[in-house]
Amino acid sequence: MTDSDKILEALESTIKHLEGCISALKGCYENVFSDNVWHVAAHLEYALFMLSLNLGNGHTASSVKLNPEPKGLPIEQAMLKVRELVGAAQSFLKAGDLMNAYKNAYLARHYIFKVQESLAKKKHKLVKGKNSGFYSSTS
Repeated sequence: MTDSDKILEALESTIKHLEGCISALKGCYENVFSDNVWHVAAHLEYALFMLSLNLGNGHTASSVKLNPEPKGLPIEQAMLKVRELVGAAQSFLKAGDLMNAYKNAYLARHYIFKVQESLAKKKHKLVKGKNSGFYSSTS
């Protein structure tokens, strides 16, 4: 199996888990959604790692780091944006354009990090709310 095949496989797994995310969102299955988001992030990290190895030291990572500010973007739209970016990464990879494949996968990972951050904040608020209720009842 070539490196390109491994990267394509990682991107295909990313899409499979993205579809799981979207289904879980529609069904309000928060734990399933969270698990799938974790898998999406993991597969994207692997794809980016493999792409960076194939690009070698000569590529300028600083030119890739285009960080859009997805604050306020609903989770559903963020997930659709990730799907779009991963699809573009696949197309570029199949065409042999590793740099643009890397850029799109990098941006997709950025959106997934924002989704993970949002989930972590939500979980923290829930835990904090439970703890504050506990402490206030025993004081």
